[in-house]
Amino acid sequence: MPTVKVRNIQNEEVGEVELSDAVFGAPLNEGLIHAAVRNFMANARQGTSATKTRGDVSGAGRKLWKQKGTGRARIASLRSPLWKGGGNVHGPQPRDWSYNMPRKMRQGALRSALSERVREGNVFVVDEWSLEQPKTKDFSQSLTRLGLGGKTLIVDSLDNDNLVLSARNLRHTKVVNSFGLNIYDLLYHDQLVLSRAAADELEQLLGSRGEATSTGAPPEATEEAAENTEASNTEEAA
Repeated sequence: MPTVKVRNIQNEEVGEVELSDAVFGAPLNEGLIHAAVRNFMANARQGTSATKTRGDVSGAGRKLWKQKGTGRARIASLRSPLWKGGGNVHGPQPRDWSYNMPRKMRQGALRSALSERVREGNVFVVDEWSLEQPKTKDFSQSLTRLGLGGKTLIVDSLDNDNLVLSARNLRHTKVVNSFGLNIYDLLYHDQLVLSRAAADELEQLLGSRGEATSTGAPPEATEEAAENTEASNTEEAA
């Protein structure tokens, strides 16, 4: 199991924690991480870009000149794409870019990315983010004491109002909870800071014990059902 030292916001070592191999010791899977990032970015697209077709632009519907005898090209409408101010042909229209990715694949990508951050030495565990007041200066000083610079992702409870309010003015720092951790933020930020409670929550959410079965039953019930099925098959064979 990977072991990480636990520090307080004064950068004093207060112990160490053993991280789960299932979540923080998974092998690197670049293809799965790439697929998860593409899915996240596609789901984040607004899809609201649009151009006006000939039915949307303004303009008279009358025939500008007669069909024959003028020597000019025949024309049906001023709103034709052939004319300045006319409609657009085959332009972008509002659409939904999102698509579903299997939950186990998303969790596998998170486990792979978390494990790679641990192998890089860019995962830090803080005992508790206890700030007396929501002040950006105090929070920035605590980051400096911990030796954290650049793009930093902090995973802690969003009920910690002083932490959330203090960090929101820093451009390269973001605070999320365990349920809000996503593959894009994990790759965008160079350093990952976990509270002790957040590390335990991630092990429960992404570990094998936290994975629900396709039927929605807990793992214990699934194992019991499998044993009953195996016993019934043995009796039928006898």
